[in-house]
Amino acid sequence: MEINKPFLVVLIIQSIYAGYFLLSKVAFDVGMNTYVFVFYRQAAATVFLAPTAMFFQRKTAPPLSFAIFIKIFLLSLCGITMSLDIFGVALTYTTASLAAAISNTLPVITFFLAVLFRMEKVKLRTSPGIMKVSGVALCLAGAATIALYRGPFLKLLLHNHLIKSHYQQIQGHVIPSSQTWIKGVSLMLLSNLTWALWLVLQVRVLKSYPSKFLLTTLQCFLSTIQAFFVAVAFVRDPNEWKLGWGVKLISIFYCGIVVTGITFYLQTWVIEKKGPVYLAMTTPLILILTTIASTFLFGEIISLGSVLGAFLLVGGLYCVLWGKTKEEEREKGICPSIIDAEKAVNEGSKEETIT
Repeated sequence: MEINKPFLVVLIIQSIYAGYFLLSKVAFDVGMNTYVFVFYRQAAATVFLAPTAMFFQRKTAPPLSFAIFIKIFLLSLCGITMSLDIFGVALTYTTASLAAAISNTLPVITFFLAVLFRMEKVKLRTSPGIMKVSGVALCLAGAATIALYRGPFLKLLLHNHLIKSHYQQIQGHVIPSSQTWIKGVSLMLLSNLTWALWLVLQVRVLKSYPSKFLLTTLQCFLSTIQAFFVAVAFVRDPNEWKLGWGVKLISIFYCGIVVTGITFYLQTWVIEKKGPVYLAMTTPLILILTTIASTFLFGEIISLGSVLGAFLLVGGLYCVLWGKTKEEEREKGICPSIIDAEKAVNEGSKEETIT
């Protein structure tokens, strides 16, 4: 049973993210403003994380200089606030299953940015290096396929869905136009780009401020302030700020507390037990769970182009992860051989000195 615990936790994590895509989409379909949603979501996350951070780490908190604070502020603005705002707008143009499919590009985009920032190396003359480049190319092909090729629509369980959103009740199963679809896919990729940039730059910020939990809490707090000003700038109608007792409130608490709070600890536990590659390899589970749930619950219309593009995205993800894993295995294999060679040289020199 101990061996299966990491996979069970991973399944919970990816199920939580699938619920995030679904609930966010439903909240937007019933009229929730995307900018207001991001503000309330980050506020809920801050209220949940701040007391825990103050209670457990107030005595061990590293010093926070003004320069580090500015870095964290800009990191929050670029990575969290902008990414979530862009994602919300993109989701109004597309579907939950598409958002789950595009999420497979995140590890690949992160790897590409890490190469640009010289945090990763690509050796093109080796098979791992070729696989990494091939994975990036497959992801680009998958994104292009999803955006530019629709193909026939697969109306799975269209007339037997269990839940109808307010949007569907008014307009029925509306298929987005090609222009709207391309706009949504482009914004979704842009959201992943800013999120990947946040992941890469966060590594450098952690060197100056090494407390992961406090850094996460502080970024949520700063993102709440930033998201508030963005929402005020775009949303002037007071009625759009009202939540009520329904899916809007549920989605905000779910995304703020469950996704931001609980998932953080679960991901940390899995990475500690199995490593980051194991967690990244299970990303396609989000796509599978989201597609099944959106089809059964909402009768979501899936195009052939989305299916083909999703296969290319998943293939590209596994190519990059395979190349990364093999490269790490080679480096681990080279290091012991170098150490053995040095030991042999040292022992030989000692024998020559004795004689």
